Amino acid sequence: MPSNSVNYGQFGEEIACKYLKRQKYKIVYRNFRARRGEIDIIAKDKKQLVFVEVKYGSSEAYLRVNRKKFRNISIAAQVFLRDFGDLGAKTYRVDVISVSRDGRIKHFKDVAIDFGR
Repeated sequence: MPSNSVNYGQFGEEIACKYLKRQKYKIVYRNFRARRGEIDIIAKDKKQLVFVEVKYGSSEAYLRVNRKKFRNISIAAQVFLRDFGDLGAKTYRVDVISVSRDGRIKHFKDVAIDFGR
């Protein structure tokens, strides 16, 4: 079991990456950092580029992704696209994966809809 919050985050991200790979996603980048935001996992789902925020903890960990966090993820995604291009993707989306301490995974696809884009 991880010993601090950084290790908890990395532990949750490892579980999320394994889950995404089982779902046939291709992981293209991890822990991308821009000045105003960070993206835990960047993956491709067929022809779609997916920016993934991972939350580890309780079964309701995904609730920690609020409007401000989503805005910062969106800004970081724009920086990634500017610096690396779209990697052949036709569309983009932001997903949230919540990993509970007992290993349950909740995957919320295209969460921008929930923030009224």
